[in-house]
Amino acid sequence: MTAIRRLGLALLLALAPLGGAVAVDPPYQGAMERLSEILGSLYMLSPLCGDASTDWRSQMAELMALDEPDDDRRARLAGSFNAGYEAYARFHRSCTPAAQAAMGRLLGEGEALARDIHQRYAE
Repeated sequence: MTAIRRLGLALLLALAPLGGAVAVDPPYQGAMERLSEILGSLYMLSPLCGDASTDWRSQMAELMALDEPDDDRRARLAGSFNAGYEAYARFHRSCTPAAQAAMGRLLGEGEALARDIHQRYAE
């Protein structure tokens, strides 16, 4: 199984059992914001490097649908996604070895974060 497919599967499983918006941020909010940033980065880098096998934007939408954040948290998660996209869009216009290395690091970190969120906070 490719790293991209493993990350996609981990993302879908990460928050499936979680749900319900609360007035106070859940303990996994920081990890979710970082995961959102990673997904935004991958959304920018993947097609640049010829990998259209995963739609990271729809993965983000599914993740938010599963988590059911309140409006404030939803805005912060979307902001993190956009920040991740913009961070790489500023410097990468073509698929370079640096872009490919960044994708590898992001996939690894995203997979680890999704696994950690699921293991620590899923019911």
